[in-house]
Amino acid sequence: MVHEDLTRVGARLRDLRRQRGWTLDELSGRAGMSASTLSRLESGKRHATLELLLPLSRQLGVGLDDLVRPAPTDPRVRRPPVRRGGLLMTPLTLEDAPVATYRITYPPAAEPPEPRTHAGYEWLYVLSGRLRLLLDDQDLVLEPGEAAEFDTRLPHAMCAAGPGEAAVLSTFDREGMRIHTRERAAGRQHR
Repeated sequence: MVHEDLTRVGARLRDLRRQRGWTLDELSGRAGMSASTLSRLESGKRHATLELLLPLSRQLGVGLDDLVRPAPTDPRVRRPPVRRGGLLMTPLTLEDAPVATYRITYPPAAEPPEPRTHAGYEWLYVLSGRLRLLLDDQDLVLEPGEAAEFDTRLPHAMCAAGPGEAAVLSTFDREGMRIHTRERAAGRQHR
């Protein structure tokens, strides 16, 4: 651990202790250490070792990971838009997020693409334009402000309905993200 991490562990210990309304003496007594050792840990003046952190985490009722979590990273998403199969897909989540959210712009289309199926779920929200959603045996047109959620094991396809583009926020689970954000080997989009 670097000094910055030690300071963060100490601040986290102090916050957790204070949330429980405990004094230095109360927590240190429960954890079997001196109040001065705990005070030095909280101020970052003492190295945080497993020998010290384990009894403290047990007494505080938190996992060790909660005490030594890394510094927060920059939360801004700075991934470039990607064009695939005529769609403009702008990532709105970090690459390793548990779900993926994209702003997808669908160009006008005379005919919708062929419906596809795959494992996963999708949630979408129409920002502007009109979106045509073919879902199983339904042919729906969603207007701005409308949302849809569906199991992607049902045959589905989407395109702009009408002469203009449709802008949509789409969220996929991991399986849907894998399918929707990569082109097939033959170069065709799964949508």
